[in-house]
Amino acid sequence: MKKFSSLLILSILSTLTFAQKKNYNLIVGTYTAPGKSEGIYTYNFDAATAATSIKSITKNTANPSYVAVSPDNKFVYAVNETGATSTVSAFKYNAKTGDLTFLNKVDSHGADPCFITVDAKNVIVANYSGGSLAVFSRKTDGSLTDALQIIKHTGKSIDPKGRQESAHVHMTKFTPDHKYLIVNDLGEDQTYIYKYNPTSKEKILTVKSVLKTNAGTGPRHITFSPNGKFAYLAHEFNGSITAFAYANGNLTKTQEIGTTPKDFTGKVDGADIHVSADGKFLYETNRGDANSISAFSILPAGKLKFIETVSTLGKGPRNFAIDPTGKFLLIGHQYTNNIVIFNRNKTTGKLTDSGKRIDVGAPVCLVFN
Repeated sequence: MKKFSSLLILSILSTLTFAQKKNYNLIVGTYTAPGKSEGIYTYNFDAATAATSIKSITKNTANPSYVAVSPDNKFVYAVNETGATSTVSAFKYNAKTGDLTFLNKVDSHGADPCFITVDAKNVIVANYSGGSLAVFSRKTDGSLTDALQIIKHTGKSIDPKGRQESAHVHMTKFTPDHKYLIVNDLGEDQTYIYKYNPTSKEKILTVKSVLKTNAGTGPRHITFSPNGKFAYLAHEFNGSITAFAYANGNLTKTQEIGTTPKDFTGKVDGADIHVSADGKFLYETNRGDANSISAFSILPAGKLKFIETVSTLGKGPRNFAIDPTGKFLLIGHQYTNNIVIFNRNKTTGKLTDSGKRIDVGAPVCLVFN
């Protein structure tokens, strides 16, 4: 009984400590090529007020457009999106100071990597122009080996503007059960489900199944509900969202819903998609001529109900993130060189401008930790 009481007290104290935490790190990946960014930025984010202050800038890393933090919070991995010379970089991460210490970089084995994911064993990147994905092992010091497996997609689809003349791998994301890897190929209009065997010495990834998406829509990013039962796929070309039920490596389509008005005729360029931590709301951003973010409520069976579409108050909203408290939603604008901070109503899901901004060159990836 005493042992149980002690465990209960420790659990309560842990919960209170988490609840009282108000300062988080916000890591921002950018494009350095336009000359307005110096690399990877780490900010202190005050979750009580949404005030931010710079903690560190990691320079001398070219176009670190997408970044990921290791599960143990000790390392950061970034793609270096530089065409045919693209690489993947590993850094030691000091969460207290925000400093990143360069460890090594390796060939990405495909042009223009645009997404990166990491677990305790491996780092996996999506090479957009190369139409491939590559798996790298993590050494004990956090540095990367050369690629253990490279998978090249070879298909195409029907987009008349030439964006689907070849494969374009756009995202690599683990399923909630961590048994599979979802890979969206914008160029092929296909979503791959790979079986994941992290310790295999031959094939870490093997194809389980392939889903054809609506032709000419360009599957880009996918996100899962916190309970692992639902998945939502954002399509770049028309901004539509496909809702799925998920179980045991299978995605079963349940709904298709748009994010732009029916009379909208401009360029959409759907970008990013996320579910709030409480599983009640979903958000999706569009770039192009839309520059908007749409909010939906998630119904008990996983289908979406439209709430609102509002301006992102900038141009080129590539990526966004909800802060760990759920009170704020931050949107990085690639072309207006800033991050716009919205207040988020946790009851209604609606967004309002907080008036707060972070000025930073070409932000395209936001990661809280």
